[in-house]
Amino acid sequence: MKLIKLDAIDSTNDFLKALSSQDELENFTTVTAENQTKGKGQMGGKWKAEAGKNLIMSVLVKDFLFDNEKVFDLSVVVSLAVSEVLKFLNIPDICIKWPNDILSYNKKLVGILIENTIKSDGRIVSVVGIGINVNQTNYSELPNASSLAVISGKFFEKEEIAFLIVEKIKENIALWQTSSSILWDQYFNSLFKKGIPMPFKNLNDQNFMGIIQGVSPIGKLQVLLEDDSIAEFEIKEVKMLY
Repeated sequence: MKLIKLDAIDSTNDFLKALSSQDELENFTTVTAENQTKGKGQMGGKWKAEAGKNLIMSVLVKDFLFDNEKVFDLSVVVSLAVSEVLKFLNIPDICIKWPNDILSYNKKLVGILIENTIKSDGRIVSVVGIGINVNQTNYSELPNASSLAVISGKFFEKEEIAFLIVEKIKENIALWQTSSSILWDQYFNSLFKKGIPMPFKNLNDQNFMGIIQGVSPIGKLQVLLEDDSIAEFEIKEVKMLY
């Protein structure tokens, strides 16, 4: 894997997207940064972290997605890859909060942002942004967040984690060609609060009860409502209250 290490950048995703548009970069080229001034989350949200203490990385993924209706497949591949690496590092109680946040003990450890570009020849090129709370210990302003260091009581080598994640993404992509249903099952079984009654809030700020049933092939959250109907929600159309 080609690794580009930066001290500071506005956004590793933006940097890698610009780089991939100018050069024929090799697949799985990875950019890391010690500090990111304009980190991005899902749907335009902000992602902030203490400089030097966390893993901020973006990975180029080509020749995997070929259908715009299947882009969520990469989210499944990546969220499972990160989850598997954290389990390998003995981080307990790992689960995936739809669509692809990684939690331990209900605390957010990882945010993932995948940005896809459709080229003129129809190819889909993806930049996978991954932010992992690694060695930061102060989360006084983020009560729902934690880090590997806080949960495990020890500090980690960030670059080693980056290499492990890229290798696991490669493995999962190779596995997807023959065993996509197995990975989908693993993703479903890892979903945070799946099958448990819990409160949600919709776009109109209305609270309602529901039970997560799963995720559709295009990435919509499927929730069983109190009238026994199943509703499907896009990202940001619904918020879990926990």
